[in-house]
Amino acid sequence: MTDHPQHRVWIRLMSLLAIGFGLLTLGEGGAVLFVDGAARQAAGHYVPFVLWFNFLAGFAYVVAGVGLWLRRRWAAWLALAIALTTALVFLAFGLHVALGGAWAHRTPVAMTVRTLAWLGIAVLARRSSASVGPVAHTR
Repeated sequence: MTDHPQHRVWIRLMSLLAIGFGLLTLGEGGAVLFVDGAARQAAGHYVPFVLWFNFLAGFAYVVAGVGLWLRRRWAAWLALAIALTTALVFLAFGLHVALGGAWAHRTPVAMTVRTLAWLGIAVLARRSSASVGPVAHTR
């Protein structure tokens, strides 16, 4: 199979989205975690394990985005791992809420967006890497 220019455009867009999403996640999460200011106040009743997961996942978002930009097959697997771990943390968040824990009302929306975005990126990245065919390795 051949690599179509349209595939390259979509991969570039996905990679930029992933990198941008990662940098925003690191900035916003870092502001809440490490700065006692307006961002922390605006966060309200955030759930610490969700916030820490999302902050740390921001690094993985950037790595996945760079891998997608460079057309590395492992980036599709990393995107899938991000999607699945995000879904697991979302499930743990649901349990936290069901057990009466405090939470911010924007958290379920944000976790839904994160989970669906990374599932979409993983599916598109996998389809794209499958359409390229085998990659020749050089030393």
